[in-house]
Amino acid sequence: MADRLSARAFLALVTDDFTELASVIREYGPDGPLAWHGYDASRARAAARTGEDESVVCGTGRVEGTPAVLIAFEFGFLGGSLGARTGDRLEAAYTYARAHRLPVVPLIATGGSRMQEGMVALSQLQRVARQSVLTRAAGLPQIAVLRDPTTGGGWATLGAGADVILALPGAQVGFAGSRVRPPDADPAAYTAEAQVAAGAADAVVAPDALRAVLGRWLRLLGPSSRRPSPSSAEHDTPCAPCLPPAPPPAPLGADGLPATGWEAVVRARAAGRPRAGRYLDAYFTERVAISGDRCGGTDPEGVLCGFGAHDGRTVAYAAQTGAATRPAGYRTAARLIRLAGRLGVPVLTLVDTPGAANDAEAERQGAGAAIAEVFEAVAAARTPVTTLVIGEGGSGGALALAAPDRTYVVPDGYFSVIAPELAAQILKRGPAETRATADQLRLRPQDLAELGLAEAVEAEPGGPAPV
Repeated sequence: MADRLSARAFLALVTDDFTELASVIREYGPDGPLAWHGYDASRARAAARTGEDESVVCGTGRVEGTPAVLIAFEFGFLGGSLGARTGDRLEAAYTYARAHRLPVVPLIATGGSRMQEGMVALSQLQRVARQSVLTRAAGLPQIAVLRDPTTGGGWATLGAGADVILALPGAQVGFAGSRVRPPDADPAAYTAEAQVAAGAADAVVAPDALRAVLGRWLRLLGPSSRRPSPSSAEHDTPCAPCLPPAPPPAPLGADGLPATGWEAVVRARAAGRPRAGRYLDAYFTERVAISGDRCGGTDPEGVLCGFGAHDGRTVAYAAQTGAATRPAGYRTAARLIRLAGRLGVPVLTLVDTPGAANDAEAERQGAGAAIAEVFEAVAAARTPVTTLVIGEGGSGGALALAAPDRTYVVPDGYFSVIAPELAAQILKRGPAETRATADQLRLRPQDLAELGLAEAVEAEPGGPAPV
């Protein structure tokens, strides 16, 4: 199986070429920092078995043509455990990546920290975390690949701390390794598939597809994919005023503007109206998806998030699908916007929801806090956010994803403080007054334009939408 390959064999699986970085050698007395009897002999046996002198191999290589720094764990060397020398190599690899403006790709297979080095080994996690933070601040992406197993501190730092997390099918993934879990623990909870379902990883990728998928991620997130204006050349990450915003997609549905408020609502709720998937397919030449809020949830039915290529540069997207958006969906969108800001990538949001999910479970999952998180992410965005309302714009659950100064509405979209039916109920009006209430709410695209809240975008015959 690919996830049991040696470090160098796995590097050959995913890279076009690989050049190892010079090794860092830390000198210790007999049997390491704790003078653990037999430690030197254990290291010697591991070296003889694997051909390596430490549990990681670090170097530079190209993945489908894109250069990166790669960190491959050798599980055959003391279970891929992290010791002081491992920490030295990891620090050197991250430092090299920042100096040369390269993405970092950890290929992880580890059982955790090395017991024979005690707290010296455990403290390496702090070193790794700091290197990850410095690399994130430099605007460089970290894309982790979880092999079998990925447990302990290696998962909690290099793995879970990465910007994008891919995993091999069936890989054991979890903070607790198999020998330290409760005896009644469900082993299915400690798998790559379970971590994706829980929002802790983005995707499970088959070994034969990994090079192509990883290459696509690196093309889209690598520094060469960004196209800042010349005035931002002095910045590691382009600043919002220097970065051109993403243009709104062209309308794909109705041509003319609605005559009444109720007509706008009916259009937006029509079953055959173009939804997020069609807009994303038309806008991007290629795209990759992120999944999960990193705290236990996903919302694949409510929000699609990821990065794509449009007109030669990378654009991040968070697209509501027409369903009620759940807390995990909002948190995933906020995660995307923050990541795009760190990488210097403009953001496109597609608004299409009757509103935020309002069932009891949504409240237990922190609906209000999740919506607040998106409002904050948009307000604090380091790169420009563009919004296109492609359907229903239902109250604050839709407004959270909308850019205050760059929102457009297609002819079969609307934006309202509340659904007309609910507004009529609150105002103690009968059902017959719903249509009149829709008009009073002034929710049509042209109404929003007159109010100065959005720009109505109509498709030009045979041409693109105005920008």
